[in-house]
Amino acid sequence: MNNKAKKDVPISRRGLLPLLASSLLVPFLGLGNSNMKEQSNVVNDEDQDYQTLLKPDGTVVRVKKKTVQESKIIQKDLSNTSLLNWLDKK
Repeated sequence: MNNKAKKDVPISRRGLLPLLASSLLVPFLGLGNSNMKEQSNVVNDEDQDYQTLLKPDGTVVRVKKKTVQESKIIQKDLSNTSLLNWLDKK
């Protein structure tokens, strides 16, 4: 009879407190995302080797930074109007 009474009683705040405290300790245990850190470092290294550029038709292209550094500058100090005219080419 005593077991039936325990099943009908909802969880009290005092019983919920240890569950809450233990869930807050999970990040300190290191069980979380150790693989995610390694993968994010690989992605960041990969992103550092590339630069995002805009093509005349308005699409975005990823190009290696080395290629951009070795390229030849055709026109320096481009004005906004000439840039817009260049973008309208088809």
